[in-house]
Amino acid sequence: MIKEKLSFTCDVLLSHQQLACCDCYCGIPHQGKNVLIYSNKETQRKPLLLTGHHGDISAMTFGKRSSPVTLCSASSEYIIIWDIQACQKRQEEGKLAAGTVIGTLLGNVVHLSFCSDDELVAVCSGTTIYVLNSKRQEVIFTLNGHLGFLTSAEFCPWNTNILVSTSEDRTFKVWDLKTGAVFYQSFVLGGSPLLSVLFLEEEEQLITGSTDGQMWCFSFDDDYKCHLVKKMDLQKMEKRYEMRQDTLSQPQDVAEQLVANKVEISKPVIQMASCGSFAEIQFGQEIDNSWFCVGSSNGLYVVELATSELLMVLYFKDNPTLNMTMAGSWSICVGSDKSMIVLVSSLFTPCVVLLELCLSNLRRTREEGGSGFSVFPSSPPLLESPLNAELKRKEPSHPKKKGGIKEKPLVFHSKVKSSGYNTTPRMTMFSAQTNAQKKTSPKKSMKHLGLLHSNYPEDSAAPTEPHTALNIANKQVSCLQYSGDGKKILCGLGDRSVLLYNSCLTGSPTAYIGHDKPVTSVSWSLCRQWWLSAAEDLSLRIWTKSTSEPAIILGDTMFSKPIRGAQFYYLDKFLVLTSGPSIYLYLYNVDLTRDDVKRYKQRSIIKLASCLTPSASDITALSAVNDFLSDIVLVSCSDRSIQVLDMNKGAVGSVLPDAHSRAIHCITQNKGSTFTSQAPESYNLFLTSAVTDGVKMWDLRTMRCVRRYENHVNLCHACSSAISPCGRFIASGSEDKCLLTGTLDGKLRLFQSSTGSHLSHDTSAAVLCISNVTA
Repeated sequence: MIKEKLSFTCDVLLSHQQLACCDCYCGIPHQGKNVLIYSNKETQRKPLLLTGHHGDISAMTFGKRSSPVTLCSASSEYIIIWDIQACQKRQEEGKLAAGTVIGTLLGNVVHLSFCSDDELVAVCSGTTIYVLNSKRQEVIFTLNGHLGFLTSAEFCPWNTNILVSTSEDRTFKVWDLKTGAVFYQSFVLGGSPLLSVLFLEEEEQLITGSTDGQMWCFSFDDDYKCHLVKKMDLQKMEKRYEMRQDTLSQPQDVAEQLVANKVEISKPVIQMASCGSFAEIQFGQEIDNSWFCVGSSNGLYVVELATSELLMVLYFKDNPTLNMTMAGSWSICVGSDKSMIVLVSSLFTPCVVLLELCLSNLRRTREEGGSGFSVFPSSPPLLESPLNAELKRKEPSHPKKKGGIKEKPLVFHSKVKSSGYNTTPRMTMFSAQTNAQKKTSPKKSMKHLGLLHSNYPEDSAAPTEPHTALNIANKQVSCLQYSGDGKKILCGLGDRSVLLYNSCLTGSPTAYIGHDKPVTSVSWSLCRQWWLSAAEDLSLRIWTKSTSEPAIILGDTMFSKPIRGAQFYYLDKFLVLTSGPSIYLYLYNVDLTRDDVKRYKQRSIIKLASCLTPSASDITALSAVNDFLSDIVLVSCSDRSIQVLDMNKGAVGSVLPDAHSRAIHCITQNKGSTFTSQAPESYNLFLTSAVTDGVKMWDLRTMRCVRRYENHVNLCHACSSAISPCGRFIASGSEDKCLLTGTLDGKLRLFQSSTGSHLSHDTSAAVLCISNVTA
């Protein structure tokens, strides 16, 4: 994975000095005023010696172009550009290597950088940025504006007229090199100075890091008005990574104790570099996953941009053969043969090492790491499994008649035709009808009646335009769910009622009233003959379309805390619900018949089959698959964790700690659809959402986050892009997608694509988007 190619002992300490490293060469200061250039492929070869500075060298960097290879070195007296190939040729001829002076007396230079075409050089000295011409001695711009000392400055790779600088004043600025003005100035990002900045060309984003391990990712649009996309904490990411690694090898409680006992050290973001992207096949589509690496004091951190999670950490302490324990400065370069070359200086000793990291090994480790679950059961339920529970129904008892002659019919056949004594006499005689016309059945109107496509269109656009907006008298919309055929919508409100709409939100809804507190959850049965509602009043009701009275009422001090989630489960065999820290599994039988005398007595039966308490924390959200048999039930807890429950064993299968920065308020799975075909692997995905922490997509097979969506401004777009690859929408009479959202102000909004036809969708999309919008 990691290989030391060169170890060099310097005569002075280079702990916080900018070093130079590229694909072919690395530059190391020697005796203060000179530079040694080593070949990365032939480190044993005699280095190239560059002389010309009169003062100690404080910063160095290589150009972006591969030919010719240029090096810029800076001291307090001179800024010199070196042509490495030309200097090697002069050395072979027995002459001294010479460079071009492009700047003089610019002060203590702490950072240098080239633009993408190596025409310009940015020099950071004190609080001033000097933009120099790399061909001759010319100062193009002098940029001032930061209140603290500069720490770095980088050119935009796709626009050389844009420069971004970071400073100890904890802000960064975006400069326009055409006018010398400031395009954008950030707010104070944190309590520690900013050290480095990285451009992500494919995503058109920039990341800046500070001395306390905080990283901020900003979008970089055409107007250069940066918008915060995500924030990452290197220390928290490392804690989650170590927890995952320890959980794979040890029990959960032991892993938490090991992580808690570790000594925390500061993790400054000294240097960042993009590791490029690799193509990964997911659900038959090729997806590019981008990595970037962070050089810190104790090692190299590799971060996956899509999930903001660590893929791997390379600690110096785990490699005893390395001549490095703590790093002071980094220079990172991605090689041409899927390798990464890094030049690191020691923090406490005058030592510099050249390391090589193989990216192909990193990808193999990512693919092989982790062993998770699957929503599809691999074996039948165990004999003692709660899923094998059955509801014993009492047969109706008829009183036995005592002896005597049994009643028998007076005829030998079973049917007796009436003699017609009680009928009205027939007054008209029979007459044949000769002009009778054959009745033809009226053709069904092909207008938009909610007809469903047999196959889901995958090439339609995401829903972006409002189609219908419905105001429900300023009542809070707490939950939504579509029926399986997409024709009906259940809407739970904060005024204790449940409304039943048609899918286009037209006409008057049917109201169901019975709860005493706001409704928290609604769910359709698979057969669509009945549905349930749960509320804050510690009760659950099962309703039918034929009557306004509930068929089953579950409550009466049975639960001590409100029901946060309830739904049908295991092909409508069970009811699964959560209250407090426990999850309950109920058997039930809906019987709509009633005794005319004792109408208050319901004949429906409900019985507790199992109760499981995964942890001491209250459960905040629940998700289970009802469309097919599955042993997996997912719950999120108030301690920000995700619990994977194996209902076949009646135990906790796995725990994902610190899944979000706040408690998860919504969790939903890819539950499939009868109107679209999907890859079996896609059913192992599920989504979670938390307030101010966006939406995350997880994979049960690896127990890892695979995507993260944090654009709170375009929340509907995030939900659509997250769900549509899993096929979570059902089209109705059109090939467009649409999205239904509900808000705290009691408004239902139906979004669709620009072609302008109504659609209906599946349950999980509506619930997910409702939860995000209300948050």
